[in-house]
Amino acid sequence: MANHLYLKRSLLLCVAVTLLAACAQATPQAVSYWPTEGWRTSTPEEQGIDSEMLADMLGAIRNERYDIDSVLVVRHGHMVLDAYIHPFGPDQRHTIHSCTKSIVSALIGIAIDKGYIGGADQAVLDILPDRSAANLDANKEAMTLEDVLTMSTGLKCRDSYLYGWRGLNEMRASEDWVQFVLDLPMAEEPGIRFEYCNSASFLLSAIIQETTGTSAAAFAEKHLFGPLGISDVVWPSNPQGINIGWGELRMRPHDMARIGYLYLNAGQWDGKQVVPAGWVEASTRKHVSARTLQNGYGYQWWIHPSGMYMALGYAGQYIVVVPQKDMVVVFTSDLSERQFFVPQELLDDFILPAAKSSKPLPENPDGVALFESLIKALASP
Repeated sequence: MANHLYLKRSLLLCVAVTLLAACAQATPQAVSYWPTEGWRTSTPEEQGIDSEMLADMLGAIRNERYDIDSVLVVRHGHMVLDAYIHPFGPDQRHTIHSCTKSIVSALIGIAIDKGYIGGADQAVLDILPDRSAANLDANKEAMTLEDVLTMSTGLKCRDSYLYGWRGLNEMRASEDWVQFVLDLPMAEEPGIRFEYCNSASFLLSAIIQETTGTSAAAFAEKHLFGPLGISDVVWPSNPQGINIGWGELRMRPHDMARIGYLYLNAGQWDGKQVVPAGWVEASTRKHVSARTLQNGYGYQWWIHPSGMYMALGYAGQYIVVVPQKDMVVVFTSDLSERQFFVPQELLDDFILPAAKSSKPLPENPDGVALFESLIKALASP
């Protein structure tokens, strides 16, 4: 089964690359409004999307009984699909798991821009001068903030699913999580190899708190969430009061889409540069090859060979940014590990090919009626 899923996903990857390459010359339309107060809606055809193909996707979700809670599609700044599967609804917050990492990355970029941190090339131990570290050697002294952002720390983390989350559980059982991470032995030279490490993402949150003097949540409320109109999020902290940097953030799907739309627009929002454009560019290009999920990894973002990039979270949480099609796609889910890639397959099979033109398509009343009826059906018990 695993080999079958891998082969299927490889085929879908090739299809997606071909589709996106075909429209690589497309450029985002000029922003006519900003969804700070709410998203403007549109029929799919008005934004160049085939409503019948989206209806086919919704039918597949219903017929296959996938544990997907919501799926959103934003094209040219307009919400063309806003579907929720009962019992989940639009006003509910959803745990976005490791999509949290991409938001923490944005906060690091803002903190650098505001002078709290010297830069991504700064050594981690220099950023935290009041901390000492066990197992100190030349490799640990050379570990930079960029190495942490790209999960190429060289630390012996052992806190991914490959290790049964062993290192993560050990960190959570320790008295001082930051010290635990800094004290880890080095397995290799930093900056060389991708090794998924939740502890590294937690360290980013700790760095924000120790350099700015405020929690990542409070920093985000002032410099990221507030400008975007995101409110009422829930972000748990560890026993020392440091927000969980690798996950556990809870927000609504519309707010997840705002994060994607901010990055689609190079960090600009309503005339203000919320995240530096250079940081968005650096964050969303491949810095290191990743053996899992997508082809590469940036600054806490997964990088697809086609040029689109994603924030991905456990159980099927997706924020997908497709610059070539001026599109943002959001999935929230409660999928099993075996079905984690179902949203990717729906994206490749239905959503990307449905975006047929950068200009409006001919009206399709029957297609829209079917599309809307399926949205209502999925929302019903």
